[in-house]
Amino acid sequence: MQPALLPRALMAGLLAALLAVAPAVAQDKDSAKDKPMTLDKVSFGTNWVAEAEHGGFFQAVADGTYKKYGLDVTIVPGGPNDNNRMLLIAGKIDFFMAANTLMSFDAVANNVPLVCVAAIFQKDPQVFLTHPESKVTKLEDLKPLTLFVSKEGITSYYQWLKSEYGFSDKNVRPYTFNAQPFIATAQSAMQGYVTSEPFAVEKAAGFKPGVILLADYSYNTYSTLIETRIDTVQKKPDLVQRFVDASVVGWYNYLYGDNSAANAMIKKLNPEMTDELLAYSVAKMKEYGIVDSGDALKDGIGAMSDERVTSFFQKMVKAGVVKPDIDYRKSYTLHFVNKGVGTELRPKSKN
Repeated sequence: MQPALLPRALMAGLLAALLAVAPAVAQDKDSAKDKPMTLDKVSFGTNWVAEAEHGGFFQAVADGTYKKYGLDVTIVPGGPNDNNRMLLIAGKIDFFMAANTLMSFDAVANNVPLVCVAAIFQKDPQVFLTHPESKVTKLEDLKPLTLFVSKEGITSYYQWLKSEYGFSDKNVRPYTFNAQPFIATAQSAMQGYVTSEPFAVEKAAGFKPGVILLADYSYNTYSTLIETRIDTVQKKPDLVQRFVDASVVGWYNYLYGDNSAANAMIKKLNPEMTDELLAYSVAKMKEYGIVDSGDALKDGIGAMSDERVTSFFQKMVKAGVVKPDIDYRKSYTLHFVNKGVGTELRPKSKN
């Protein structure tokens, strides 16, 4: 063969080889399309039995949002005899629902390698309930009343009430998560969550209680936080981001979309939940801006800010709840939030 013809012959041979391979390559692509996507298995522990206050997470399971983000999520409900946070620390689950920012501060103080990656509730749902005849209209009106407060409340928000508003211990009585002492005592107030206890009192006592939401008086802790281990953030940042984003989308859909499938999951896990209570809880989360308010309106559900965490930390130091020398900035990271994920799912009237 003449040297001048060699490149042309090689090209012809290469073209023939490519044509022969092309159908096989196309077939491989088609079979790849038919292959099911491999999902990352993730476990998420809640801090209480299944309820509407966990609804967005169940929504993301029920409507396939987690799956769209490449996740196979198992929700592990909490309860009075369960400690899902210990399971997180031990590496038995991947994420945990922390009640409030104080838990994150406590992790830092005790060198527990956990970090908060998102704050689903912009407002803590903690309230005091009052009798209509007591004519309470603001927080300070609670001072002369008998106050039913849990031992956890005494060591947290009640210390803030003492330092910020001058409350005292003299009228405090133990709250054992039983509403009857409050119902039987007209000049009293009882702690609760805005999403549940007012409903329970109205059903049991036949009157609509007054509601004082502590978050409206500058008790500015975040609530229902997503917490994980520091090594998970370091080794699997993409997994953490996908779980946060999918959870946020789940919350938009739970609040503003069809949440019937999520509620069915909740009722199956917790038969005490009724359609009426679930609807009430969702309505109160919307009315009081528990999830979608404040920074979340601009940065999306899950939003956090350095300023907000610093402000709450300083209040807790002043109240003697946390020590001033802990590096509270290690308790959270803004790497996974404030990205506006899912904001297009919010009704236009909220924008």
